[in-house]
Amino acid sequence: MMKENGRARRDKRRQKNNKICHCCQKEFMFCWQCRCGFAICQACMYENQWGMTCNGITWACPDCGAQNGFGNQ
Repeated sequence: MMKENGRARRDKRRQKNNKICHCCQKEFMFCWQCRCGFAICQACMYENQWGMTCNGITWACPDCGAQNGFGNQ
């Protein structure tokens, strides 16, 4: 019985981590996220990088304009 509860709890945790990309509307385990809630998948970020970053270190959220890091520094 303990194993089933632990497994169910782990599955719930995994479900929370999945994010929906605001561009393609698909669900992904990893999305770039802004503090305002905007999320974009890696493929859409690569496709739209020309308009979201000028230095490759930070990207600007198209919803709120906040600067977010790529995590590469």
